[in-house]
Amino acid sequence: MNPKYFIGTAGWSYADWVNVFYTGEQSQEYNWLEYYSSFFNCVEINSSYYKYISPTLIALWIKRVEQREDFLFTLKLHQDFTHRQNIDEDKCNFIRSQLSILEQNGRLGGLLIQFPYSFTMNRTSGEHLKKLVDTFGQYQCFVEFRHDSWFQNDIPERVAGLGVALCSIDQPMIGNSVKFTPRVYNGKAYLRFHGRNSEAWMQSIKNFNKKQTYEQQNERYKYLYSAGELKEIELQIKKVEKQAKEIYVIMNNHPGGYAPANALRLIHLLENKDPIMVPKTPIRELNALFDIAKN
Repeated sequence: MNPKYFIGTAGWSYADWVNVFYTGEQSQEYNWLEYYSSFFNCVEINSSYYKYISPTLIALWIKRVEQREDFLFTLKLHQDFTHRQNIDEDKCNFIRSQLSILEQNGRLGGLLIQFPYSFTMNRTSGEHLKKLVDTFGQYQCFVEFRHDSWFQNDIPERVAGLGVALCSIDQPMIGNSVKFTPRVYNGKAYLRFHGRNSEAWMQSIKNFNKKQTYEQQNERYKYLYSAGELKEIELQIKKVEKQAKEIYVIMNNHPGGYAPANALRLIHLLENKDPIMVPKTPIRELNALFDIAKN
């Protein structure tokens, strides 16, 4: 049997998607999510990395996708746990309340635990990882490492032995970055695409801890994968397809509406949908989608 694909983007509430992905008729975030879910069956909640979102708001989001039976949310764990490595019990309970409401409504894909490049493999970091998995292990956890020390020898299998799935990421190869290789752990694959804007990525490293505008902070993600690059990615994913029950494909190259444009093409490639529904706005703004549109 082929796996179930969950293809979408990291976040959906971006003002620069108006007149690129959103038509301009949607006037608020909730309407954006409803519109988004008519094209995609998954979204990664990435605002939860920066702030603690109330379960009440998450309940409203659940209502906005009720017309899509197979729609799932994945929740990105707050940076307090991953970057600051502070495991506070009150905050743990709050995260559990977020996950619980998604799970009870059948809308939880899992919890994304994303560590920074500086989180290298050693005894201390391994102990912290285990604490986090023990804390949230009742839920499906996806762990993203950005330093390749975590992918040496049998370390991935040992981490997967905790019951988690390790993310496969695509980003510029700088230093000891992780090379994109689709991987399946415990029947699941979680693939995140950050773009290949090497120049902007290097500049973001130079600007670390400096005050930046929103546009400057996100410039490194401004990258539109070509049709050829996406075809290459499809072929790589297809090699491990039979090993997985579920495959999550999340596009994080969000500036300019590039993420939904690339996600639509991957739906076309990975799910063999020919042609697919494509919003009118991306066809006008990103005419590379003309060849897969049926409307």
